Amino acid sequence: RDAMMRGIGIDIGSTAVKAAFLDGDKFSFHIQPTGWNPKESAESAAARLLENVESPENIKITATGYGRKMLECAFKTVTEITCHAAGASFMYHGTETILDIGGQDSKVIVTDRNGNVRDFLMNDKCAAGTGRFLQNMAVLLEYTLDDFSLIPRDAKIQPISNMCTVFAESEVISLLAGGTPKESVALGLLDSIAKRASAMITRISSEGEVVFTGGGALNSRLAELIEKHLGRKVIIPKHPQYAGAIGAALIASSQK
Repeated sequence: RDAMMRGIGIDIGSTAVKAAFLDGDKFSFHIQPTGWNPKESAESAAARLLENVESPENIKITATGYGRKMLECAFKTVTEITCHAAGASFMYHGTETILDIGGQDSKVIVTDRNGNVRDFLMNDKCAAGTGRFLQNMAVLLEYTLDDFSLIPRDAKIQPISNMCTVFAESEVISLLAGGTPKESVALGLLDSIAKRASAMITRISSEGEVVFTGGGALNSRLAELIEKHLGRKVIIPKHPQYAGAIGAALIASSQK
């Protein structure tokens, strides 16, 4: 890698704006809530990364994510499928299957050994299996998202039969009212997301390790449950929620 490679990638998601700055061979990161004005949040994230940089006007910016078209200072916009593939391949070289669970959607991407996209599946029509679904359920359980990773090892899984957010909410409320332990319900919710993710993966990918990215990958219990259903190793890279931003920064740095 050319030591002078520099570029910024901004992944404008539904819940958070993730920004990555590649400067030579080092990355720096910034994350902030998307809020009601994605354009403003993305501009402020870019400005934050460029604060102490000499001649920032020479640094190209690539935007990705659902709000990518809003960032006027971007030199280029690239789909999140391409950016996630590039970012995950960079973080875990040789990966061929990527699972990304974000706030608004979940996707599975199959690449070749160089990170070029061969196939993908996306669930963006329904909140089930996404960070949004888990956030809604956390409110009912009086959990923070971190609490889902801290469910005791001996907790029993309470199966949740409904993945539709509205029906799952009433199912959770009646289970809790009937005295089912909170951690069993929480584990059941994670398990239902894991089942759904595993089914998506097996539709387009039959073997090998899976690299897990997106905010969902910050939940180690979810990764374990996916691994159990899939019978394949699930790897969480070091900065899982920045995969799209890293891919976008790599693309930006290669622009002449």
